Amino acid sequence: MPLTFEVQARDPLTRARAGLIITPRGPVETPVFMPVGTRGTLKSLTPEEARDHGAQIILGNTYHLYLQPGHELIAHMGGLHRFMNWDGPILTDSGGFQVFSLVYGGIADEVKGRRPAHPESKPGMVKVTEDAVIFRSYIDGSEHIFTPERSIEIQRGIGADIILCFDELPPFHAGYDYTARSLDRTHRWAARCLAYHQQTFDGSGLPFVAPTPGQALFGIVHGGVFPDLRSASAEYIGGLPFDGLCIGGSLGGDKAQIAEVLDMTVPYLLEHLPRHLLGIGDVDDLIEGVARGIDMFDCVSPTRLGRHGTALVYDPARRWKLNVLNAGLREDAGPLEPHCACYTCTRYSRAYIHHLFRSRELLGIRLVSLHNVAFLLDLMRQIRHSIAEGRFAALRAEWLGTNTTA
Repeated sequence: MPLTFEVQARDPLTRARAGLIITPRGPVETPVFMPVGTRGTLKSLTPEEARDHGAQIILGNTYHLYLQPGHELIAHMGGLHRFMNWDGPILTDSGGFQVFSLVYGGIADEVKGRRPAHPESKPGMVKVTEDAVIFRSYIDGSEHIFTPERSIEIQRGIGADIILCFDELPPFHAGYDYTARSLDRTHRWAARCLAYHQQTFDGSGLPFVAPTPGQALFGIVHGGVFPDLRSASAEYIGGLPFDGLCIGGSLGGDKAQIAEVLDMTVPYLLEHLPRHLLGIGDVDDLIEGVARGIDMFDCVSPTRLGRHGTALVYDPARRWKLNVLNAGLREDAGPLEPHCACYTCTRYSRAYIHHLFRSRELLGIRLVSLHNVAFLLDLMRQIRHSIAEGRFAALRAEWLGTNTTA
């Protein structure tokens, strides 16, 4: 059964929409936030905990799973679903983001104006040619080659329900000319990914791959911060028979520019396909992304924040973040978030979680990470319901303290 998508409700004041994606492993209600299981695990959480708190679909990382334990082993073990005991849909990225972030850093690095913070980032780690990207493993320094076809083959071995095209990710500071050349190459790679995906849909010629019925392929729209490149990419990728569309590449140097990139891109995207904004997960970015017509989001932020002692809370003045190490929490008997019904908030106090982090107990990381994932999943449920009930503008103003419309 192929992937299908239906828009079920629209907000009259913005581009926000609520919809339903049907995959062979179950439905996904949109707008949706996908927790990220980089190496086949949602950091410190079990799949059952994520499911019990509302996760419908998760993301796996092709680059990391390829390097360790390897897509052949994952395929031999019955695919990533069986390997990690997750029975819902899985989306895998192409591996391109991680390869290029070895040089340029991640989205957070760009938005915050940082150089890459990765300890594995070294000169000569990545070389780009017309045919492929050649890179060295951060684990042992071994050389590897990703072609568009190889990326699709690896994702087939992983067995995801939704897979992405391999793409090049030039940084924000690359400039117009390089971004345009990179865009042309990414378009050529997208066509190659699609052709290979169609030719090998039944797994023929790939003895270690058990075909994933109805496996969908999403194209990725690039173009940096340049309106003409974004519109051209949206029209080109939209003209190919993809099952969905992603917005990728450089999204700008700050949050305001992220919104500008969405405004210059979304109007050119096909209405009948789901839209995925890659790698974005802050509270305000989720709400503003939905307002601009995005259906799917993913980000490592909730578990990354959890590992560093930051809990998500309903407090715009704090940018929705609470440092659990704050001395003021030492005797606070309340939950992390009074309106949250997650496992953590219904059982443990801020004082106890403060104690766990002060004592460097691993349980603290688990409890805050679980709360953060649950917080974002609940936010997306609220957003979906508000769209269906015609009150998204009120929710947006309540959370962001603004009456601005997209």
